[in-house]
Amino acid sequence: MFLIGSLTQKNKMNEIIMSFVEIPRYKSLFSKLSNRFLSSFEMTLLIILFLSTTSISQEKSKIDFGNCTFKDFPLNGKVKFVESFPDIKVQIVDAFPDLKVKLVNSFPDDCGEWQIVESFPDVKIKIVDSFPDIKIKFVESFPGKP
Repeated sequence: MFLIGSLTQKNKMNEIIMSFVEIPRYKSLFSKLSNRFLSSFEMTLLIILFLSTTSISQEKSKIDFGNCTFKDFPLNGKVKFVESFPDIKVQIVDAFPDLKVKLVNSFPDDCGEWQIVESFPDVKIKIVDSFPDIKIKFVESFPGKP
């Protein structure tokens, strides 16, 4: 259906160009240019659609370091590790993490500081091997943005 619509658009463009151009010598030149324009226009449209869907999927995995949140879940505070119904799925990596995490015993106030608890967590985390929401790296100092 997209091709039928583009063929109709090509025909309309050709009619418009031919109505403006009365000199026979230029008719074929403008006709060839309009066909090239529509082909490159269609290609540009496809590229824009591809890039926009890619950027949409990347927006979902962004961490808001200003508020230290991911999907409105805090990335600091009291954390409980669960096997089912997690708020965030994380993968532990050694390189290129989305967040550096430091485990603390009290006052997990800074971004990336986690205190492990069994009750009343701020966020529930599930550790996965594939398809994580975010990737983390455990560090001893300087938690937060990598």
